[in-house]
Amino acid sequence: MKKLIKLVPAAILMLFISAFTLNNTTSNGYGIGDVAEDFSLKNIDGNMVSLADYKDAKGFIVTFTCNTCPFAVMYEERIQALNEKYAPKGYPVIAIMPNNPNTKPGDALPEMKKRAEKKGFTFPYLMDEGQHVYPKFGATKTPHIYVLEKTNKGNVVKYIGAIDDNHSDASAVKVKFVENAVDALLEGKDVEQKVTKAIGCGIKV
Repeated sequence: MKKLIKLVPAAILMLFISAFTLNNTTSNGYGIGDVAEDFSLKNIDGNMVSLADYKDAKGFIVTFTCNTCPFAVMYEERIQALNEKYAPKGYPVIAIMPNNPNTKPGDALPEMKKRAEKKGFTFPYLMDEGQHVYPKFGATKTPHIYVLEKTNKGNVVKYIGAIDDNHSDASAVKVKFVENAVDALLEGKDVEQKVTKAIGCGIKV
């Protein structure tokens, strides 16, 4: 029992260290200014969802997240708030679960549905079945955010990274990276801070 007690703090420490590791590059995925390919992924209601389905959207807040990562859980209400604030303005949240459910059974589609119902998600919660979409984006964490602007060229990547600057305490946030990015785009301005470091759990393959 004493050994177990000693191991628990060490396990928690390792979790937080892993969240801040440098395995967070987007060099193998989209960069700022790239056009993101559309996708067709299964939603928790069984329907297939694509960005093209959103005819009136001005852009998207593509959010790679999951049920099982403590960091993703801490951000659930903030992700919901982003959708409630910006979906009516043309920037809906499109949440994608990138983990392999064979590795993380808690992220299987039935569990995703239960979580969405429990938390009252108002945005689509899609399964990246076969894990084909997240590598194209270059996502490495949950959560990991990509703000896209719909243009004549396609959906252009305008922001990549974290939701804000304080994962553990929403009341202590000083800089709201995603909100600042979307607000700038809605005003026809350039996004000032285009890339930040996503803090979260590594995607499970």
